[in-house]
Amino acid sequence: MTSLRIMLVDDHPVVRSGLISVLSTQRDFDVVGEAATGDEAIARASALAPDIVLMDLRMPGTNGVDASAAILAARPATRVVVLTTYASDGEVLRAVEAGAMGYLLKDIPHEELFRALRAVARGQRYLTPEITERLFAQLKQPAVALTDRELDVLRCVARGEANRDVALSLGIAERTVKAHLVHIFDKLGIENRTAAVVAARQRGFLPVD
Repeated sequence: MTSLRIMLVDDHPVVRSGLISVLSTQRDFDVVGEAATGDEAIARASALAPDIVLMDLRMPGTNGVDASAAILAARPATRVVVLTTYASDGEVLRAVEAGAMGYLLKDIPHEELFRALRAVARGQRYLTPEITERLFAQLKQPAVALTDRELDVLRCVARGEANRDVALSLGIAERTVKAHLVHIFDKLGIENRTAAVVAARQRGFLPVD
């Protein structure tokens, strides 16, 4: 029997150790390497040539989505399965768009994890029902396009900057900031700054902290 070569990517050593213990119970699984950051994952995937990369999303430096895209660009035959605590709509969509074949939550039962890895190894997509529902809900939302300047304003607002601070940061008039916010509120269908940041993160315009 040919073993499925798996590489683990997670910035928590305890999580990686736990996954190794769980995966080692299966005769057809072979954990060939680990990585604690996105940059390390890219380098190690190139050296180890795993069949599957089990990828966390939120890590220091390069995040899991960008690391997945880089790995798949270099090694299209490798398959990425996201294993994360988070399931925001924007993150699900970004991971799938980056080429992830699976998206699982860390509270998944062991047997389902095994099924998911084997399904992905056969070329099938595997998303837990909750993730599938979120993805379809995201795809059914009306398309929204924000301009580069509106995104700049949103990033400043997400950092907690008041309108005057945003104006100073971007070198524009405060009234222009207010005008951009009005347009952002209208496009996202919300009424205040806090809701704008939340909606932008859900739709993938801003990274989730």
